[in-house]
Formats: sequence, structure tokens, C-alpha cells
Amino acid sequence: MPIQCLPLSSMHHHAERWRDVQWLFTDVDDTLTWQGALPWQTLKALTELRDAGIRVVPVTGACAGWCDHIINAWPVDAVIGENGGVVMWHENGQRHTTISHTAQQAQPGLLEWVNHLLLRYPDRTLSADQAYRHCEVAIDIGQHTQRAPQAEIDTLLDALHAHGAKATASSIHINAWFGPHSKQHATLDWLYRYGVTEKAARHQAAFIGDSRNDKDMFAHFPLSVGVANIAPPSCAARYPTRLDNRCTWRAGFR
Repeated sequence: MPIQCLPLSSMHHHAERWRDVQWLFTDVDDTLTWQGALPWQTLKALTELRDAGIRVVPVTGACAGWCDHIINAWPVDAVIGENGGVVMWHENGQRHTTISHTAQQAQPGLLEWVNHLLLRYPDRTLSADQAYRHCEVAIDIGQHTQRAPQAEIDTLLDALHAHGAKATASSIHINAWFGPHSKQHATLDWLYRYGVTEKAARHQAAFIGDSRNDKDMFAHFPLSVGVANIAPPSCAARYPTRLDNRCTWRAGFR
């Protein structure tokens, strides 16, 4: 079914659809961050959401090490990292972590294969935080290296898929893994913990994202917001919009 995308400025006309939102799931890199840093305004907004009773859960491709910082230092209820392979939260005064056993067991072999693959791409390296990943292998496509052309990103994704790995591209990394998890599956599993069914989630949960690896989340949650990164040509074909140059939000299915 077609998706209607609207300028953020028109959101108040559709406030009725957002009144039951209790959960906000959000990407991190280039969604909450700006030029690699977390602005104080973002941290303030997260705090205000928590104080208003909205449960905030970052859903990101970021490594487990980065997630450890987020769950300890940010005003969030949980963090889903490594594209669903790692989940961290606090409960009853204790810290909890779950890790995809399948992905963790397969990571060393995938890492060796990716290292050989990158011999053909001298401008690409493993992500700087690879040592802090439990489930994935991440390739830097623009965080600390020159931005990879879209054709190169697509070629790398094709090679990873042909190898049998799941792989997605964010604004800074290509993330690859073996295993059944994904951002969407981990998010729905988290909601089930609190008795939120898939049907109820369409009204009680919202999502904010910015890039290709968020497409399943955009497709699943009618209440979605896409930040300006979603507007470049590489994304425009996937998320057609009639937008200003800042933000878009998805009014829902038609």
C-alpha cells in the first residue's frame, strides 16, 4: 500500500494519530547525533520525553560497547544494538544484556571473510569500533574514511548477501551478520515483554530513522519520522516525499 509522507510542519494536523504513543524507538547515528556528536538539545529532548512518560529505546547498528555507554548515561529505557543482536536494559536495580548466540558464534568466520573481501577495496576498512562488537562485522563507509560511492556500497552489500550474510547500510557503516535477528524483530520482541501486541504497536509505538537500514522499521510502524538524511537521491526512490529540507513524518498507510 502507498505510504504518505508529509512535512513535519503539518504534523499538528494529525495529532490525533499520535495521542496513544507510549514508546519511541529511534536510530542513533545521524538521527540523534549531529556530525558524530550528541547535541545537548537531543539529550534534553530525551529527558523531557522520559519525564512525560514516553519510553525511549534507541535501535541502532552501533556496537555493544557504544550501547553500554548509552544504557548507562542516557535517559533511555533500553537500547537495542548491533541491528538487534544485542539488547541492554536495567530492571529492578540490575543490569541485563542479551546477545544473539547464533550471530556471536558465527562472527569470527565472517570477520575473516570480510577482511579478505576488503583487500579488493583499499579505501574501505573495518569500523573503528569492531573490537567492541559481539555479533556483527562493520565496514566503514564514511565515518572515519572517505565517503564510499553508492555503487561501491551496493557492490559490497551484494557480495555479503551472496556469502549468505544479512547486511545493511547505515549512513556510516555496512553491518553484516549471520542470524535471524533484525531491528524490527528485536523491537517487536521488546514490546511483547510489556504485553504490546503487533497490532497495538501500530498505535502505541513510533519510530525515527534516517537511512536504508531503517526501511523495515519504516515499513512496519505507521507512525514514523524520517530526518533529512532520508532526502538524498539514494533514499528518495525508496521513500518518495513531498518535503521541506528538514524532516518528514509518515502519516500512515492509505
